[in-house]
Amino acid sequence: MHRHTDSPSSGSLYLSAGLGNPGPKYAENRHNVGFQCIDEMARHHGIDLNRIKFKSRWGQGQIGRHKVILAKPITFMNSSGEAVGPLSRYFKVPPERILVIYDDLDLDFSRLRMRPAGSSGGHNGIKSIISHLSTQEFPRVRVGIGRPTYGDPVDYVLNDFDIDQAPVMGRVVETVDQMVQHWLDKGIRDAMNVYNGAAPLAEPAVSSK
Repeated sequence: MHRHTDSPSSGSLYLSAGLGNPGPKYAENRHNVGFQCIDEMARHHGIDLNRIKFKSRWGQGQIGRHKVILAKPITFMNSSGEAVGPLSRYFKVPPERILVIYDDLDLDFSRLRMRPAGSSGGHNGIKSIISHLSTQEFPRVRVGIGRPTYGDPVDYVLNDFDIDQAPVMGRVVETVDQMVQHWLDKGIRDAMNVYNGAAPLAEPAVSSK
């Protein structure tokens, strides 16, 4: 019986991992929106991401009454499980208390979707985490970046957001922070009901970059 429908309890430790590629070269890329969300959460909740261990840059603190670890794997995207797996095992965080945040080409720009579990959907970072956790029963937040109208999707995800998209994504990462707080306080089903049906924050044209 899965516990992912339950509301999290206040005495437990949670792990939230944002996916991306390490280094300044990639910092503002579409593929790094998971990192961007973790940075916003760390800033907002005063959590220093000052530890480097388990192939991650991470920090531990509080979001509301909940104890959390915020982590950014430094393995590069396709090997994200090499960070999330050891972190979760060392701190004994079960899959239903691991939330992964990542970009999604197949979701319209600025749309957000929270799910309690599921397949990788072709996302190599998620595929790696599923492999290292030996389960796909962990919550995740997909951040829509849209698909390019033409050109190579690989080039598209490894480019920065367009000038008109960047301010919108600033609001998106703030909304992800709110989603995570809602999940911690009221559980995933309630958070999904509130956030998954919301309209996109904006719909600027998707470029081919």
